[in-house]
Amino acid sequence: MRAYYVFLCIIVKTLRLYFMEFSAKQIADLLHGEIVGNKDVRVHTFAKIEEGVPGTLSFLSNPKYYSYLYTTQSSIVLVNKDLVIDKEVTTTLIKVENAYESVAQLLTLYQSSLQKPSGISSLACISDSATIGKDVYIAPFVVIGENTVISDGVSLYPHVSIGNHCKIGSSTTIYSNCSIYDDCSIGNNCILHAGCVIGADGFGFAPTARGYEKIPQIGNVVIEDHVEIGANTCIDRSTMGSTVIHKGTKLDNLIQIAHNVEVGDNTVIAAQCGIAGSTKIDEWCMLGGQAGVVGHLHIGKHSQLGAQTGVTHSLPDHSVCTGTPTMEVKSYLKSSAIFRKLPEMYTEINDLRKEIESLKKEHSDKQLQR
Repeated sequence: MRAYYVFLCIIVKTLRLYFMEFSAKQIADLLHGEIVGNKDVRVHTFAKIEEGVPGTLSFLSNPKYYSYLYTTQSSIVLVNKDLVIDKEVTTTLIKVENAYESVAQLLTLYQSSLQKPSGISSLACISDSATIGKDVYIAPFVVIGENTVISDGVSLYPHVSIGNHCKIGSSTTIYSNCSIYDDCSIGNNCILHAGCVIGADGFGFAPTARGYEKIPQIGNVVIEDHVEIGANTCIDRSTMGSTVIHKGTKLDNLIQIAHNVEVGDNTVIAAQCGIAGSTKIDEWCMLGGQAGVVGHLHIGKHSQLGAQTGVTHSLPDHSVCTGTPTMEVKSYLKSSAIFRKLPEMYTEINDLRKEIESLKKEHSDKQLQR
């Protein structure tokens, strides 16, 4: 397997150079795939299936793009083994167990083949008390505070600011304009995209007769290993203790995580979500875009929240919810179907009301005649 991996790395590295070409047979052998078509057709780069041109490799995993299989000009398309083909295709297919995973593997190797920047710029501002590991990249205008530890293989891009007493784990990448406040900890193999703010004060204010008095936020943020955080996402430091993002979690762009929140292992949260203070989200949860969770709740493990869900109460494990306020998906869909009919129902109710009033008047008149 290691020999296959090394060879695949070489293939992907040369694919991007546009000078070397590789056949469907070579790629199929490496992915343990089955060829349908010309085993000798050759590719030199990647393309989306709807934009494919001769010489490119594409993939198909989403049924929405199925029609492009018959029109794409890509030379090779990776598809799932269970794909049903109902007419002739002109491209060569490589059938694999999971097309999405296979192309992700190729793209990961492609990215890893790109030359990583290295070295420490003389324009960086690094405290004398900071500890800097081996094989790091520290770009111009990076600021590193006192007693902060930068582990081996870390990459810090321009204008990253890291406060005092922080720890950045090995092989972590922090892109431009990220700010890491004092006392925060970032794990190994993490990625922080541009503009992240880790450890800003939690939104804590006590109302007084004079106005709102700030409550000092003396905790920190702890981000565990293999976490990826999207651009301009903010994770607030805790009032006391730690705001914690557990291992394997993936956060999209423009997310707000408030003070003392805990996000469990391998949870994914889409863009523009907001999690209020002291809420705990268990492992393997999925939150759709613009979902909001009020404070001091518990979201059970393996729960799924649809886009724009507004959560106002705690949810048990394996909940599947949507709507505002949140409700179980089947109930929400039934309610939505009724909601769409409300104008017609309103007219029918008014007609029934008039009919009832007419019947009541008619009955009343008959009683008077007796």
